[in-house]
Amino acid sequence: MSIWAKITTAISMLAKGEPLAKIFSKLRTPPEKSVAFTIAVIALGAKMAKSDGSVKKEEVKVFRRIFHIPESEVAAAGKVFDLARQDVAGYDVYARRIRKMFGERHQTLLDLMESLFHISLADGEYHPKEDEFLQNVNEIFGFSGRDFLKLKARFVEVEMDPHEILGVEPYSKIKEIKRAYKDKVLECHPDKLIARGMPEEAIKLAQTKLSQINNAYEQLVENL
Repeated sequence: MSIWAKITTAISMLAKGEPLAKIFSKLRTPPEKSVAFTIAVIALGAKMAKSDGSVKKEEVKVFRRIFHIPESEVAAAGKVFDLARQDVAGYDVYARRIRKMFGERHQTLLDLMESLFHISLADGEYHPKEDEFLQNVNEIFGFSGRDFLKLKARFVEVEMDPHEILGVEPYSKIKEIKRAYKDKVLECHPDKLIARGMPEEAIKLAQTKLSQINNAYEQLVENL
């Protein structure tokens, strides 16, 4: 059974009118961790898209692309998305649920923060309500204010610096750049993530970051 079929089954367990947040009490066993994570991520993305007062089609498109939702499963994901928008529970419920799954300051939480920034900028604007939303989620995930400002600068205030993405200095030699690139790629490798117990959808999140790493490496090598 696919992850999306499991999600549809999980949603069907909710009583009529029961909020989406109640679903986590029904997904307590380890095999269902991936289902719970995916639902929590979709819900958090829905709350993010709604934080400025409306959900724009550009945000939904970016959401689908980032979270790798296949055409055949759009209906299942859309149902979770809509239930989350209607849920009276605050976004902090979903953020805390995700934090509990991985622990504070986990790499997966950072990947998710990056994805939420992409969604917030899908319509070409960065709304103050979205900024407030992201700051609060950042805090719930255990990251510092400085961590948030550094991440925000990559998306909102300045163009992403390829040196910062790879964690190298502007004067770094090709050998250092290649080593840093290799280390970053290994961090995103599916086998390593699986070994750390990451669910399938969390592994997919890392692929967005891998694309940024590859682009940064290409830019630096071309300019040497």
